[in-house]
Amino acid sequence: MIIVGVDGSVASRAAVEWAAGDAALRHVPLRIVHVVDTSWYQVGKPPGAALPDTLLRGGRQVLTEAEALARERQPAVEATTELVTGSPADVLRERAGDAAELVTGSRGLGGFAGALVGSVSMHLAGHVHCPVVVVHAAHLPAQGEVVVGVDDSPECEPALAFAYEEAELRGATLRAVHAWQLPVHAYAPDLDFDMDEVRAARLQVVRDRLKTLGRDHPGVSVVEDVRSAHPVDALIAAAERADLVVVGSHGRGALGSALLGSVSRNVLQHARCPVAVVRA
Repeated sequence: MIIVGVDGSVASRAAVEWAAGDAALRHVPLRIVHVVDTSWYQVGKPPGAALPDTLLRGGRQVLTEAEALARERQPAVEATTELVTGSPADVLRERAGDAAELVTGSRGLGGFAGALVGSVSMHLAGHVHCPVVVVHAAHLPAQGEVVVGVDDSPECEPALAFAYEEAELRGATLRAVHAWQLPVHAYAPDLDFDMDEVRAARLQVVRDRLKTLGRDHPGVSVVEDVRSAHPVDALIAAAERADLVVVGSHGRGALGSALLGSVSRNVLQHARCPVAVVRA
């Protein structure tokens, strides 16, 4: 099952379209969830205080419109709706426990162009175990390409598997992006590197990652995109011609892998196309 969280925003509509399309490609049901956020209303009130009916009516209207959009775009998809009260981040994280994918819209809360991901979407991308797809409001023309970030860490393997699946389902080319930077040696600033040797080693990293999964998806055309750049810059540049960017979650800290890494966070904030975060 694919779950999509909706709130009636423009980005929410885009998320419904994406989720319905992916459900059709994967031949799985679609669950449309709207969470009536009660946190602000319950302040200063006794536990269990009744909610105003206007809040619930508004939530039902959001679901009705989202379901109509899903059925219009993908009539063959089995779509159901669910109205829940509580914290949107907590409810959607719980609902995603047994989902194949969670889709959410990106809210336009940033202070500058490109930084458009709201706190709920960012939280879900860092804490949900299934793939989380964050969809922006802008409707971009189809490019026929799925981009995935590849490195030499184990965390990239689930992301690469998901990217292969999406490329195969869409009949798209898979662009495997690997960005590298020469190390800076403070005590040996004039240290020379054999650039041809470095490039060959970086290319081998990509080929080693692609080798096993490529056998399972022989019909997917792959572009090995190895460049000297910061990973964020490389992925955002590749996203300009992509239908989807897939990144792994390399988060570390007090909560371990429950936190997003800086690359995933920055790609989410600045890529205009949908971004999928896949945790190991």
